[in-house]
Amino acid sequence: MLPQCGTEIKMSFFEKLKKGLTKTKDGLLKQIDGIFRSFVRVDEDMLEELEELLITADVGVGPTEKIIDALRERIRDDRISEPEDAKAALCDILRGEIGEGEPLCLDTKPAVVLIIGVNGVGKTTSIAKIAASLKSEGKRVILAAADTFRAAAIDQLGIWAERVGVDIICHEEGSDPAAVVFDAAAAAKKRGADVLIIDTAGRLHNKKNLMDELAKIDRVIDRELPGCSRETLLVVDATTGQNAISQAKEFKNSANITGLVLTKLDGTAKGGIVFSIKEELGIPVKYIGVGEQMDDLQPFRADEFVRALFE
Repeated sequence: MLPQCGTEIKMSFFEKLKKGLTKTKDGLLKQIDGIFRSFVRVDEDMLEELEELLITADVGVGPTEKIIDALRERIRDDRISEPEDAKAALCDILRGEIGEGEPLCLDTKPAVVLIIGVNGVGKTTSIAKIAASLKSEGKRVILAAADTFRAAAIDQLGIWAERVGVDIICHEEGSDPAAVVFDAAAAAKKRGADVLIIDTAGRLHNKKNLMDELAKIDRVIDRELPGCSRETLLVVDATTGQNAISQAKEFKNSANITGLVLTKLDGTAKGGIVFSIKEELGIPVKYIGVGEQMDDLQPFRADEFVRALFE
């Protein structure tokens, strides 16, 4: 029965994904359809219009040029003359351009998932949703409230921990984040946790402080949980478009990011950002969020994303 249940959840999320991408579809996809319908034959004028459209949809200049060059090559090699066939080729190229999402590496017990990102991107709720997802898989999860910069961050994470039904380790506002991680690592070992998820302060305006703080947390993890599987996920807000890419580049200079959590895709027409992330950052998207519900954050699947856009 389990596979059937999994299929239902997957289909349910696919429907949510289609609905969540409505703004991107209404903006980008309707215009793409319009271009393909307005040309009787594939030609260079059509490709130029497509190129302009992809750039305005926050796909980015570099990735757009790569996509159009690949499409031009496919049209030549496959001798494509019909716009509908060119559209199908574009879908294939976009699917390859995104790259597949990668599952979290949670091979050790406990494994560590470090969450970083500026305030307001949905970091706390993403942590809760990831924790809920892992718990539903039968994993024991502990949260560490190492964003001690804001009392509200500790309180919010505590509320979510109670809702999800997982343990949380926290200190007072202004405490040393590394001390929180030390206690959380000890609790994870003592309680037999499968995954320790660590929230961190999202401060980019002082990069040296951020780098020092993350380096200190890393040293604690290395010492207390040697050899553990480790993920560092950056949470970014899709509604900010190319600004999210710039933000990610800044964080990339301060941390060894292993994956991205892309939130609020349902609130933007800038879903094209997904196509530029791989090219611009070389970091896989591991989760995407399309709503407020607990199951509205799901592992990223390129094929589903492209299908949801074009169906």
